[in-house]
Amino acid sequence: QVQLVESGGGLVQSGGSLRLSCAASGSILIIYAMGWYRQAPGKQRELVADITSGGSTNYSDFVKGRFTISRDNAKNTVYLQMNSLKPEDTAVYYCLADVRTSILPGGRSRYWGQGTQVTVSS
Repeated sequence: QVQLVESGGGLVQSGGSLRLSCAASGSILIIYAMGWYRQAPGKQRELVADITSGGSTNYSDFVKGRFTISRDNAKNTVYLQMNSLKPEDTAVYYCLADVRTSILPGGRSRYWGQGTQVTVSS
């Protein structure tokens, strides 16, 4: 099994910054893409940004120029640097990893972290 543990959330004022981390552990052979999603109260979970094992990144329009995703493959960890935060960025942020745990068929799955709360006050 694979566990994803997020950290770095909290309360920040509008215009401030936070850095989220998500560390994967367990029976990991390969981690393919990793990403960050968020879910605000009453809304669907949405993609924030993702990154391939090779470092190619993809951002949703609402965070372009403000957030930066990165990863450390040696540590099985993905980061999200969030700058110029806005009240509308308030949400629970979830980490997602596409992981191969076995060379056998069916040995690849997507795993979610437990989520970390980010609150931006105006």
